[in-house]
Amino acid sequence: MKIALAQLNPTVGDIKNNCEKIIMNIKEAKKANMDLIVFPELSIIGYPPKDLLYNPDFLETADRALNDMLLPETEGIGVIVGTVTRDDEKDYLLHNSALLLYNGKIVGQADKTLLPNYDVFDEQRYFEPAKKRACIDFKGMRLAVNICEDIWNDKDFWERPRYDIDVLEEQYSLNPDIFINISASPYNLGKHELKVKMVKQISKKYKLPLIYVNQVGGNDELIFDGNSFVINSNGERVSNLKAFCEDLAFIDTDELKYLSPLEDVKEDISWIHDALILGLRDYFRKTGFKKAVVGLSGGIDSAVTCALAVKALGRENVLGVSMPSRYSSEGSKDDARDLAQNLNIEYRVIPIEDVFKSYISIFNRNGDAVGDLAEENLQARIRGNYLMFISNREGHMVLTTGNKSEIAVGYCTLYGDMSGGLAVISDVPKTMLYELAKYINKEKTIIPISTIEKAPSAELRPNQKDTDSLPPYEILDDILKLYIEEDKSISEIVSRGYDEALVKDVIRKVNNAEYKRKQAAPGLKVTTKAFGVGRRMPIAQRFRP
Repeated sequence: MKIALAQLNPTVGDIKNNCEKIIMNIKEAKKANMDLIVFPELSIIGYPPKDLLYNPDFLETADRALNDMLLPETEGIGVIVGTVTRDDEKDYLLHNSALLLYNGKIVGQADKTLLPNYDVFDEQRYFEPAKKRACIDFKGMRLAVNICEDIWNDKDFWERPRYDIDVLEEQYSLNPDIFINISASPYNLGKHELKVKMVKQISKKYKLPLIYVNQVGGNDELIFDGNSFVINSNGERVSNLKAFCEDLAFIDTDELKYLSPLEDVKEDISWIHDALILGLRDYFRKTGFKKAVVGLSGGIDSAVTCALAVKALGRENVLGVSMPSRYSSEGSKDDARDLAQNLNIEYRVIPIEDVFKSYISIFNRNGDAVGDLAEENLQARIRGNYLMFISNREGHMVLTTGNKSEIAVGYCTLYGDMSGGLAVISDVPKTMLYELAKYINKEKTIIPISTIEKAPSAELRPNQKDTDSLPPYEILDDILKLYIEEDKSISEIVSRGYDEALVKDVIRKVNNAEYKRKQAAPGLKVTTKAFGVGRRMPIAQRFRP
């Protein structure tokens, strides 16, 4: 069978345009004389649809688009497409389904069995699991069609499988010729390597080829990498679609065993770079914004954020604003200017001194600064107000510039540097940020070398350094990764060689900053555990390990 893999970037709720994309790819597959074309999970409505699934009009619109737009385009070609369906017996219950369309009819259906309810996933809130496992017969082949999580429970691969049901095991008992998995699997660093390893083992175990078609694009915090692929019955990856962009590929199942295996994929900092650009670009495109404004301090956080914004949106759509105070060093002001020149973006300098002085004159009896936390936060809030004024008047979205390390321990200011519409690097630890900066500079100097080499500082008081309040970032980031991403206890972290008092202090800072993070802009997820929807901690709680 000749099969097309269509890796699409749908927009949640933009059902008409999603279907037009699907139709365009169907036509390309027809031109190439394909028998079947496969689309990602929930590709008609976009993933994740969240509480739109409670809206009857949303469900009706999806049904109409399937019947009126897609079915007429399926003459002579099979189409496997993801959408939401109602339960046959109780129509108020919903299924996450893969439908096989052919010659204007629905000729097969596979519902998702394993509904993830961890990290960023909340599918048990919306869907009912499949009542049984099945295969779909089409053009002389038996297709074992399954959906995303259904392949993530192989008892021979995972030490502790998450579910009692092994979907592939049950489908294999029905004598399929091929596995086809449609997915909307969000990206995090290292996941693609793990996924390929897992699917290779599955195909080798069952001696069956497996086609994996993944969504691509950014939807809110989540970034989908695409990277769809085909594994032959020997457990070898023989086809791979592009990463972080839409793609269409054609395969012939009779030829899979003759194709040369592809080399193993090794993810590096370039994947984080490309993921953030895609997430940023799609966030703007799908929310209707075109222009961004970034406060440029001369530090590495704002420099990387601004460079990513230029890559994602184009230099003509990015405004850089320097807002120096009495504590801003000449070097930092020069670095902000040089970055803007290197990126060739519009650049403005708007000092905050006069506004800062007026506050000091009101709140300090003698009118002199005392250098306390209130004054430090005041400077950040003045800058946040400047940027939001520009946003309101000129239509630019403010990009916040806080990294994961600082946000984790509360080294950020509510209504100040946290003000904005998107937190681009909020899931990027400080040490990783330096890797990103060097990668951005790989061909020519974009981020000034002095920005990368100087000691990080908020410059909110004289001679301030981040290490005045925090341990070195190499140590801090290791502790944060163990605590936040790996859920390690204090004793487990200390056993890695870290000072117990330091570990307790870091964890205390993390716990105390939860109220800040709940008020932060949405951030793009690139690690295994990001702040936001995937980490649901109470604010009003008194547990202290």
